[in-house]
Amino acid sequence: MSRTRIGALLLGALVVASGAAVAAAVMPRSAPQPKPILVGAVFPLDGNAGSLPEQEALGVRIAAQLANADGGVSGRPITLDVRTLERAQDAPAVMAQLRREGAQVVIGAYSSDLSIAASAAAANAGLVYWEAGAVADQLTGRGLPMVFRVGASGTNLGSNSAAFAASELAPRLGKQATGLRLAIVAANDDYATSVADAAAREATAAGAPIVLRATYSLTLPRWPQLMARLAAARPDVIILASHIPDGIAFRRAMLAARLKVGALIGSTMAECDPDFAGDLGPDAVGIFASDRPTAGFQPGVLSGAARTTYQRLAKAWSRNGGATPASSPEDTSDYAKGQDEGYTITGPILNGTTDPTEEGISGFSAAWALFHDVLPAAARGTLDAQSVAAAARGVDLPVGSLPNGAGIRFSSDPATLGQNLRASAVIWQWQAVRSYTFVWPPSYATGSIALVPLPR
Repeated sequence: MSRTRIGALLLGALVVASGAAVAAAVMPRSAPQPKPILVGAVFPLDGNAGSLPEQEALGVRIAAQLANADGGVSGRPITLDVRTLERAQDAPAVMAQLRREGAQVVIGAYSSDLSIAASAAAANAGLVYWEAGAVADQLTGRGLPMVFRVGASGTNLGSNSAAFAASELAPRLGKQATGLRLAIVAANDDYATSVADAAAREATAAGAPIVLRATYSLTLPRWPQLMARLAAARPDVIILASHIPDGIAFRRAMLAARLKVGALIGSTMAECDPDFAGDLGPDAVGIFASDRPTAGFQPGVLSGAARTTYQRLAKAWSRNGGATPASSPEDTSDYAKGQDEGYTITGPILNGTTDPTEEGISGFSAAWALFHDVLPAAARGTLDAQSVAAAARGVDLPVGSLPNGAGIRFSSDPATLGQNLRASAVIWQWQAVRSYTFVWPPSYATGSIALVPLPR
């Protein structure tokens, strides 16, 4: 605009307005800032679970950062209100406060016990609850239409074990699936039982005979009697649903009883824990474990967009320093070092890298699905809890769409209501002392199946 034109405008304005009005006419008002979308986040950040909840929470924070860098949700930034939740009985008060402050959705909560309580409290408060990591089957399928889980459930892990046994282990043992003798053993709690039930259903569908189903008490397991029953049943493969200490004790009891089988598959993530291979050392070699994906799997499992998102996550994770300080029992690989015990775990993630951990990928993938796919669809309406839940039920993404290799389609079956039917799960194998590799499905695999039958 020319100086003459500016002068004319100012002169006209001075005739009809005061100096203050002139300033208002010449200086346009800034556009109002879009209202942030408040999302609650609850994790046991002060408890005895170590750095693992911090890693999951960091994955959620990075998802919000990247979503905001992309423009937020229809131009509205995401604000995370992160709360520490240590006790299940505190969940109702936390959820009520988040609702009063304007949240419509809450993401959490790492621990299955906390997640079950937090999700119920969120539903009672009229909030959508979005699970970032816990795997207990009881979280979904309780008739709570506002509760969703993106990641794997215990059922996924149990089904994965039986499918792997029927399709991959049977031919390596010189058998058809219909001739593969399976034993399914579980701790006698609800979680392990639900995993064992899923393994049994998948085995039955594959035609594999189940020669023994057994449970044991966590307080008084009676290992010699259980090993005698297993020896009498002569299974080719044992599928075990355990927790970490009893999983270690089960393997030691097998060796003490000189019970040899074609394969042992842990189906509750316990056998993936660093303590399992750390404590057992050579006695863990050859054992398989059903688990969620962590960093290090084959990138070909991801679509182009998901691969780009994973790379953004990895860069942001490195910038944030991961979530495992040097004083933590685990380094950024999540499986690399047991400092107090003096052992090192190796695998597809190299020691000392800053790749995102299993918990970090789980938290990020769940949050990214919410921020990138669900909230934008809900924002076309009122963006309240009901519209968020409706948008979630409408999401339909193929496998490979999320940075952990999963897709999204939430179950409408009352028995599994809110569970992602396209959650991802993998099979690991300990193939050397304290060294693991991903072996199945092929799209995730970083190595080949080995040590079948089980050497010891």
